[in-house]
Amino acid sequence: MRYASIDVGTNTLRLLIAEPEGRNLKPVVYKRKITRLGGGYTEGAGIGTEAAARTFAALEEFRGEIDKTGASTVMAFATSVVRRAANREWFTDEVRRRAGIDITVISGDEEARLSLAGVLSVIDDRRGRKLVMDIGGGSTEFIATQDGAAVGAWSMEMGVVHLTEKHLKTDPPSEDDLASIEEEVKGIISELKSRMRRDGVEVEEYSGGRHASFVGTAGTITTLAAIDQDLAVYDRARINNYTLKKERITSIYRYIAGLTLEERERVLNLEKGREDLIIPGTAITLLAMDAFGFTEAKVSDAGLLEGIIIDRLKPGVVALKY
Repeated sequence: MRYASIDVGTNTLRLLIAEPEGRNLKPVVYKRKITRLGGGYTEGAGIGTEAAARTFAALEEFRGEIDKTGASTVMAFATSVVRRAANREWFTDEVRRRAGIDITVISGDEEARLSLAGVLSVIDDRRGRKLVMDIGGGSTEFIATQDGAAVGAWSMEMGVVHLTEKHLKTDPPSEDDLASIEEEVKGIISELKSRMRRDGVEVEEYSGGRHASFVGTAGTITTLAAIDQDLAVYDRARINNYTLKKERITSIYRYIAGLTLEERERVLNLEKGREDLIIPGTAITLLAMDAFGFTEAKVSDAGLLEGIIIDRLKPGVVALKY
């Protein structure tokens, strides 16, 4: 029996078709499309028509893959930009009409819970305290865990599409552009710490100084891991559980921030459509590591997409098998 999950993100659409194999989940099809659904988003109008059109086309393509592989169950979840959009009902109705896909709009808390299930499905050591970060196009989720169980989860309005459109005004980015991104990110991370304390979570227990570990997932940090390894071909097996040193992330940040958009397009393994978003994404990564005292990050290529299926099949399936 095959299951299909779709992650309708603010920047990227992802499709996973997988089948259970014992206590593992075996991927059959994995596809991703950067459609930048949040591009041009406004509070008044919601999702822009051009961004929606790109997304409808990609979802129709996903529908074809699902039909071809014979997946019997389809679960499509939408996150930050769709849950905020004034025209979200129009968007989900159009997806149903054009692609025959029913989209469930989930809360930030549910997104964090499902993302954690996906992240942990590929991490080789779940023991101890971990702070998990999932950088998205419209929001960034942070989850504190103890021995694989969530202690708390916080969805912060700090997405790379928003930060890019608001702050990156010059090419390459000016010092003022970078400073304004960093100032906003620092403020939101300070708010994150306040929310953690209000929820009864001791921030210091989830810091590098207390032997907690930091885990990152989603496009920014997997791209950084690919660049750091100088991979000729993106290899999920080499991305999962890779350890990124903060000093290397800092070096990569300084390098790519000095490049033009066109030059960044040519950087090895920088996915087309991510050449501007990598700047705020890397800033979020570095500033989060700074704020919590981490010198390295463990990388996971799995998240919400995998968590959707694993949650559906629990407790039978616990890990991905490539």
